[in-house]
Amino acid sequence: MGKVAVGAAVVCACAAAALVVRHRMRSSGKWGRAVAMVREFEEQCGTPIAKLRQVADAMDVEMHAGLASEGGSKLKMLITFVDNLPSGILPLVGHRLLCCIAYRDEKGIFYALDLGGTNFRTLRVHLGGKEKGVVNLESEEVSIPPHLMTGSSQELFDFIADKLAKFVSSEPEEFHPPPGRQRELGFTFSFPVRQTSIASGTLIKWTKGFNIENAVGEDVVAELTKSFEKIGLDMRVAALVNDTVGTVARARFSNPDVIAGVILGTGTNAAYVERAHAIPKWHGLLPKSGEMVINMEWGNFRSSYLPVTEYDQALDSDSLNPGEQVFEKMISGMYLGDIVRRVLLKMAEEADFFGDTVSPKLRIPFILRTPDMSAMHLDTSSDLRVVGNKLKDILEINNTSLKMRKIVVELCDIVATRGARLSAAGIFGILKKIGRDTVKAGEKQKSVIAVDGGLFEHYAKFKSSLESTLKELLGGEAAETIGMEHSNDGSGIGAALLAASHSQYLGVQES
Repeated sequence: MGKVAVGAAVVCACAAAALVVRHRMRSSGKWGRAVAMVREFEEQCGTPIAKLRQVADAMDVEMHAGLASEGGSKLKMLITFVDNLPSGILPLVGHRLLCCIAYRDEKGIFYALDLGGTNFRTLRVHLGGKEKGVVNLESEEVSIPPHLMTGSSQELFDFIADKLAKFVSSEPEEFHPPPGRQRELGFTFSFPVRQTSIASGTLIKWTKGFNIENAVGEDVVAELTKSFEKIGLDMRVAALVNDTVGTVARARFSNPDVIAGVILGTGTNAAYVERAHAIPKWHGLLPKSGEMVINMEWGNFRSSYLPVTEYDQALDSDSLNPGEQVFEKMISGMYLGDIVRRVLLKMAEEADFFGDTVSPKLRIPFILRTPDMSAMHLDTSSDLRVVGNKLKDILEINNTSLKMRKIVVELCDIVATRGARLSAAGIFGILKKIGRDTVKAGEKQKSVIAVDGGLFEHYAKFKSSLESTLKELLGGEAAETIGMEHSNDGSGIGAALLAASHSQYLGVQES
């Protein structure tokens, strides 16, 4: 009887051991599958320098096409009518480089109105000329009542004008304009507009929750001006701008070497200074400055050279605008975190990466935001505690091992690096278009790219990868002539500066 019991125990022990071995083999197999998925994704996201040069060349080609004719390219290459930038750089017309030979000296009080969502800002900017720069800045933020977002154009602009008038009433007496002189305003209007001059543009469509039908097709500056006149606010809109153009203006005011502005935040865009004679679709008189700021709307760039993965394709097809803004969906803060989430979801489903069950939270689009991704990517603790806490708090995934957390950090690195390197390729494409990608004999002018947005300002690894990649693309000598600098609040200060540089009183001496 004892022998039977012993034999049975041995059989049970052997069976249990076999189960453990099989479980370990299955676990090992699934872990291997998860690692293989990461390696495949990494390969698909690869951005070797040769591929980045192809992307830059494609960007250059699309820029030429967009400047040649309306609708000739996925890049809109919008003429902004901004031909006078703050600091008054007047290029030598016909010269290959924009060489500074004269300056304006913007001084005085200028206003800005920044309308881009459910809130708007009013700003009063005191400019002290080139020596003193921005002397003082005051601003106010106002929430727009929901009913005005779907009411009438008149109601919305009347509300804005009323709030702006109250803000103007707090202006110090010493800054009141002399009799017969109007206050001037830079108007940042962050909705699709067909611009017709520096201070006019018709609304193409509303976005961001607005739906005011009688405003579509109307000149937004004219509508705002009507509301000013109703309440006796003597103010002229001197410039209608978007935030990317404002970024160029904001940076150029303090640095005459600025030739382009790039937004790398929730969304992305680029604007740059083009030689006016290099814009075939421009049929008006060439501006005296010889230059024109072009709003590229580069988020809509696409090319067969872009390293698009199955996760990018799925994100695009699930989006509100499939097939549009392909470049933006690969490099901007709105989307990077969700690409990481999509990879983790597939690993959880196909390789049991987080265990036998898949957290329902992992299926929610955009639940993993790019700031959370950045926090995980930058985690330097020995046990990657930040990564563990983010997975637990956001995705409700508990008890993750260190090796799991390391994989998550690696995914963040793959996605951020690809985005940063593609951004650098886009900037390199702009430099190629305007002939700043190489150094010619006797020409070693400094060129600066002004960058704004949370990715550049707060995501350290994104920023460092962007900067190092651009240097790699340019090569030694050319890299020494190109710089990047942070330029903030183009939609506010930049708009006020553009009002100053397009003032009707330029050259008129104060009495």
